[in-house]
Amino acid sequence: MRSDFLEIKNAAKKVGLNENTVRYYSDNGLVPSVKRDKNNHRIFDQEAINWLMGDKRMREAGMSIDNLKKYVDLCLKGQSTIKERYQIIENLKVQAQRQLQEAQKRVQYLSKKSDIYKKGLNNKNEDILNPKKW
Repeated sequence: MRSDFLEIKNAAKKVGLNENTVRYYSDNGLVPSVKRDKNNHRIFDQEAINWLMGDKRMREAGMSIDNLKKYVDLCLKGQSTIKERYQIIENLKVQAQRQLQEAQKRVQYLSKKSDIYKKGLNNKNEDILNPKKW
């Protein structure tokens, strides 16, 4: 194998994914530039690694596999799809902002609860922290 190609194990390690995920992505069109060697094993050049990194980052950002497939397909169509890709990214950003707000509310609740527990550590008489006492 040429030195500028990586086998699946090394490609997975390089991008921080497990091999099964890399197989799934390549089998489902999310790595359109993946190639095969003479033994029909997947091999990854830099372009394929770039697709894998992009897939990974989009998934980490909360993009579903279905939307990722649409996004990759739009990328393959080129410049004429920038507006559609922009809208996908904007929708994902709105979703992430909503999730962030929800997470901040959970942290705020837990911080208050933690403060109550700190005070309760010093209370030796009654377990006022038990929900049955609320």
